[in-house]
Amino acid sequence: MKSLNNANLIKTGLPAFDDILGGGLTKERVYLLHGSPGSGKTTLALQFLLEGAKLGEKVLFVTLSETKNELMTVGVSHGLDLANIEIFELVAEEDLLDPDNQYTMYQPSDIELNVTTKAIMDQVDRLKPARVVIDSLSEVKLLAQSALRFRRQVLALKQFFTGRACTVMFLDDKTSSREEDLQLESIAHGVISLEQLSPDYGAERRRLRISKIRGQRYRGGYHDFTISKGGLNVFPRIVASEHTAGNIPTLMKSGIPEMDELLGGGLDTGTSVLLLGPAGVGKSTLALQYAANAAAKGERSVIFTFDERVETMLTRADGIGIPLRDFIDRDLIEVRPIDPTELSPGEFAHEVRTAAEGSKDKAPVKVVVIDSLNGYLNAMPEERFLTAQMHELLTYLGHMDVVTFLVVAQHGLLGNAMQSPIDTSYLADTVVLFRYFEAEGEVRQIISIMKKRSGRHERSIREIRMEQDGIHIGPPLHQFHGLLTGTPVQRGYEQNTGPYEE
Repeated sequence: MKSLNNANLIKTGLPAFDDILGGGLTKERVYLLHGSPGSGKTTLALQFLLEGAKLGEKVLFVTLSETKNELMTVGVSHGLDLANIEIFELVAEEDLLDPDNQYTMYQPSDIELNVTTKAIMDQVDRLKPARVVIDSLSEVKLLAQSALRFRRQVLALKQFFTGRACTVMFLDDKTSSREEDLQLESIAHGVISLEQLSPDYGAERRRLRISKIRGQRYRGGYHDFTISKGGLNVFPRIVASEHTAGNIPTLMKSGIPEMDELLGGGLDTGTSVLLLGPAGVGKSTLALQYAANAAAKGERSVIFTFDERVETMLTRADGIGIPLRDFIDRDLIEVRPIDPTELSPGEFAHEVRTAAEGSKDKAPVKVVVIDSLNGYLNAMPEERFLTAQMHELLTYLGHMDVVTFLVVAQHGLLGNAMQSPIDTSYLADTVVLFRYFEAEGEVRQIISIMKKRSGRHERSIREIRMEQDGIHIGPPLHQFHGLLTGTPVQRGYEQNTGPYEE
């Protein structure tokens, strides 16, 4: 995302976060960074200061709730070297913990607040830092003992910093009422909210949102992030309209002439394909065939598998003559097993985006396979608007000239009993339908094209078989009526010598 005033912006130390902000934070302003305990406020603030230290700036961390030793321990656990950060500790002295002196720091409260504020100001005047973090406003709030006095104190601090040419982050743990939160937000130039969510099953998930930044364009909405070694990893929400490329579509072939005939010549690049049918009917295998055919032409593909182990996929590919192992060794196909209980939708979208855009070591992929969409949706039942996120992701991949295959397993085996877990047919540009049918005491598979937005397609139904030498698709099955019911009526079969002959 482009910013309107890049010359007046400073980096936060998190490139993805800077992208969300529109380039960075406006310098010499006061920002409110709030969130519940454990949401990542301190870690983000430390990375903000470390970026300033890396640029040769003087930086100051004022801690009102943690000791310097505790803060250094946090830095070590995240792999952050805090040696170049000036840490000013203002926690309560040991003798102030006496029952007669039960205040957060100093005594009594009328004196404590003034002394604490003066100590912060004196430290700033002495060091003259370019970046300051105060952690946290909750302690100042307790000392103020009233909302009015607290607001006046925060305003006084803001006014003090305005004349000191430094960028300030106030940290707050949102323990106050909503009214007090709104008062804080009205004072700050910008407000950044961090959240930690605890689903019924799986790891905790974190996300951030920019509530406001005055005079600056930023990317709104929620953005997922994780905390790992090195600090925060932020995954900006994909906005497909920011990535319009205007590529001219070309045809992607499957390597199976009959399949290309069904599709009117092939699939247009930049489109999405829904492979829909019951379990075991050949959906994943067909997607694998497209990836392998692209790899044979030197184009990269990535397969995100939610349901199947990699070794099982390799064995299945060996069984039908697809050299998947060779393509993986040559880095033409990448198989990424996904554990959705440990992965947020934003992080998954980021992995897809990284593959589509490529890197200095890897070329962009031309085929993305999501196998299956059932695993993606079922593993995150508490997440809302997953289909809206998927629509944005598919639109983005279309702009990147990528062909995306979505594998969806339907419930049931035959005919009218088939049900989809969610209606995703409207998301895809092309819908390929698979079915089982019964004929002469055998269970067979059929394939047909139900929808193709980008051009003509064959409306016939053909038989599909998985053999040791690959996927075989027969001619149109004109001799059958009612194939999609699963128990068709055969007409004129006595004139045929096999299921592929008319």
